Amino acid sequence: MAVVGAGPAGLAAACRAAEAGARVLLLDEQPAPGGQVWRGAAAAPRSAQGWLQRLARSGAGRLAGATVFDAEPGRLVAEQGGERVTLRAAQVVVATGARELFLPFPGWTLPGVIGAGAAQALLKQGAPFAGRRVVVSGSGPLLLVAAAQLARAGARVVTIAEQARPGRLARFAVGLWRQPGKLAEGLTARVAAWRARYRPGTWVAAAHGGACVEAVTLSDGRRTWTEACDLLCCGYGLVPNVELARLLGCETGAHSVLVDERQRTTVAGVLAAGEPTGVAGVEQALVTGQIAGLAAAGREPEPGLLRARAAGRRFAARLAWAFALRDELRALPQPDTIVCRCEDVRWRALPAGGCLRAIKLETRAGMGACQGRVCGSALAFLRGAAPDHTRPPLVPVPLGLLLEEETP
Repeated sequence: MAVVGAGPAGLAAACRAAEAGARVLLLDEQPAPGGQVWRGAAAAPRSAQGWLQRLARSGAGRLAGATVFDAEPGRLVAEQGGERVTLRAAQVVVATGARELFLPFPGWTLPGVIGAGAAQALLKQGAPFAGRRVVVSGSGPLLLVAAAQLARAGARVVTIAEQARPGRLARFAVGLWRQPGKLAEGLTARVAAWRARYRPGTWVAAAHGGACVEAVTLSDGRRTWTEACDLLCCGYGLVPNVELARLLGCETGAHSVLVDERQRTTVAGVLAAGEPTGVAGVEQALVTGQIAGLAAAGREPEPGLLRARAAGRRFAARLAWAFALRDELRALPQPDTIVCRCEDVRWRALPAGGCLRAIKLETRAGMGACQGRVCGSALAFLRGAAPDHTRPPLVPVPLGLLLEEETP
């Protein structure tokens, strides 16, 4: 069997399947396992270290630096070091994680405007942030975590602008007594970033600067004001990476792959775990990964895993309700605002309606290096554009790899 993605869900799936006697190969485009959330094994939390050590003992094989760009049930085609690698697997677990959602606003392409998750990744790679004036904006628990990590790294986080409505945030916070671990994490992060003003119901309307960002205009829907900064970290939650699952023919909902009680998709031999089945945090990714790995190996999950997944699903529903994006954000782009950075497509160039494919054909939005992963997700929210059909290659690869003939 093959597991695509070596984040928490993929690690858990590979470990449980290999421990159950299955022959497992774990693929990931990064050189080391851990995914985005556990990037950098040396700095990973204790729970991550345990899973990484367990993977090393499990006997599961690894294919690092491999990016899947084509697939069909039972067959995966990846690029590794400029070479084409074709794999056959009777069972495939899709654990491809999620990416940040970026919504365009005037100035969002300025140097110094990055994603909240990108800031975390840069921190883990040793980027210096000490002394930088930072505004963190967008939506979701990731904002507070990113702000705390930046503050610990010596950055001067001046404002955390959370677009979610204050009443919903309050109800969500009160409900965290059911998850004391998450409550403790939230309180710890807030203490670390205690100097920053936390502004619920607030969002960035524009970023300003010359060679780089110098200030941002914030709005709460009633008034606007400007704050100086030299770094803006902005992200509006996470978008599940479901492209591989769609290419395999799996049925998907609005933002997730549909699975049964054993994490099996609508395609025989294909399972999914972690964020592709719904954004709910690391613990849920580990739980669904274990269930998928056991199911792929022909084993039944322990009752405790099923109870934990049910609790995780309830938490995911509360999370989605509390941090639902408000309608005011759809008015952020101005006529001259770039909405597709790869192809320099501006808001005014978009047709009045249509699906993402129609927009792509008329404006080239979505035809760049990211293959619509940034602008496509943004337009799905801003314009209600239906998702485009998923076709290979999933990511840009050298033309020669597409022309290579399959070997038996």
